[in-house]
Amino acid sequence: MMKIYKKAILPLGFTANGLYCGIKKSKKLDLGLFYSQTPALAACFFTSNAFAAAPVRINQEHLKHARVFKAIIVNSGNANAFNKNSGLSAARETVHSLAEILRVRKENVLVASTGVIGRPLPVAKIKQAIPYLVKGLSRGGIDKAKLAILTTDTFPKEISVKCDIGGQTVTICGIAKGAGMIAPNLACSERSRGVCPERSREATMLCFILTDARITQRALNLALLQSVENSFNCITVDGCMSTNDSVMMLANGAAANKLIDGDKNLALFLRALQFVCLESAKLIVKDAEGATKFIRVRVMQAKDFEQARKAALNIANSNLFKCAIYGENPNFGRIAAAVGASGIDVSEKDLKIKVSPLQQKEIKVEVWLKRGNASATVYTSDLTPEYIKINADYN
Repeated sequence: MMKIYKKAILPLGFTANGLYCGIKKSKKLDLGLFYSQTPALAACFFTSNAFAAAPVRINQEHLKHARVFKAIIVNSGNANAFNKNSGLSAARETVHSLAEILRVRKENVLVASTGVIGRPLPVAKIKQAIPYLVKGLSRGGIDKAKLAILTTDTFPKEISVKCDIGGQTVTICGIAKGAGMIAPNLACSERSRGVCPERSREATMLCFILTDARITQRALNLALLQSVENSFNCITVDGCMSTNDSVMMLANGAAANKLIDGDKNLALFLRALQFVCLESAKLIVKDAEGATKFIRVRVMQAKDFEQARKAALNIANSNLFKCAIYGENPNFGRIAAAVGASGIDVSEKDLKIKVSPLQQKEIKVEVWLKRGNASATVYTSDLTPEYIKINADYN
């Protein structure tokens, strides 16, 4: 039995906080912290952008050298990306300052940033605020932390589930941000190489997942991989690629459930995690910059999942298609053109397309390829004049 909560509920053993440290001109909260009172396992997926931001690179180093983690610190308003060595130094200073106060090794801390690319991170402001950030840690602090990670978002993305595993209640909480530069296609962290396929991935979002489940590292990696593939890797707002974005998960075992490994308990955990990831991903699309429509593109009868997803993403990233949906213009030749341009094995005589009424706020697009039994669903939004305005002015 899985209980669903449309809000962030911290699992056992976690606290959080958020505050304004001086990065955002708006004076909205811009520094957040998620803290595990006991050492936690981590599973992470990161952008594969050639100019990956400093926090991503620091995290990759830490995941190679540490087995457990205690905290994730995240700032908004500045991406700390494309800053060369100064960016790495700023990320390291942030981690070192927090680690000193928490009295942990710097490798036990993960870091994230989001905001404008190419501006020096005001690390002095962050370091000055860290003592207050730590002092204010509490279970209720999640309500501040979830706001501190936002940029152009109009609402926080939060979802929690509780489920019974081995007679104990396990909680999984997801907190995400993202509204523009959304085309996640995430790559596994070094720690997960044993279970992840080797392939190029890109992403533009942040999601933090916390759980009190007691689980093995390999099972955690496998569960997050399967969850990401059908959620964050199946959404797009604008097809644009960022430098920072990540899915970062901590599992501290505080629920004291029977160890989750390769048994039926893993199936229960996976079902709950998949739900958290998919709902978080959908919330990002529903908050897409300037959007008026939420669109589900389902490609069926494909040769395999990868081809189905490739075709669906090609439709979802078509500006012509997205404009047609915004204008409620039934020019479905644009869908056919996008499928044909995707590079997958398809024949014009076998292609079938069905679209729900365009006057609705939620649109369903269904495509049949007659090539096999595989299918994939991608979620996207329409393209509007408001999207252009937001991104023309954003700086």
